[in-house]
Amino acid sequence: MPTVETPVESMVTAFRERCRASGLALTHQRELIYRAIVSSKHHPSPELIFDEVRRQTPSISLATVYKNIHTFLEAGLLREVSPHHGSLRLEANLAEHHHLVCTRCKAIVDLDESELEPIHLSRKLRAGYRILRYTVEFQGLCPACTDALKTT
Repeated sequence: MPTVETPVESMVTAFRERCRASGLALTHQRELIYRAIVSSKHHPSPELIFDEVRRQTPSISLATVYKNIHTFLEAGLLREVSPHHGSLRLEANLAEHHHLVCTRCKAIVDLDESELEPIHLSRKLRAGYRILRYTVEFQGLCPACTDALKTT
């Protein structure tokens, strides 16, 4: 009887192939880290991934998890849900506003609501949802990072 591959196993298999194709060494730790990410029902933080992987490999360090996550991001094997959600970020501007986020240096610049056209939902909200607040996030490169890329 043929074995049916689970969605997680399919993703891990594809990960192995993408690692080979990009020349990235496929280590046991890298596979454990990737497996923890795809097995999560949420968008995990590096700390949550570390907690999960450490159960199987107690000697792994948080630095190793971070290093591999960055390697995966650079190789296009993972995406950040939002570039500034990975660490505590605070702002004093409590007025309703939006953000410009540099995906390279993680700089965040406030964008006043008056700088956007009015935003409306194109259809009725799903049952049970009520909007309390909304934000728009534009992702791109800040002027300094744009200039830096032109010189490299």
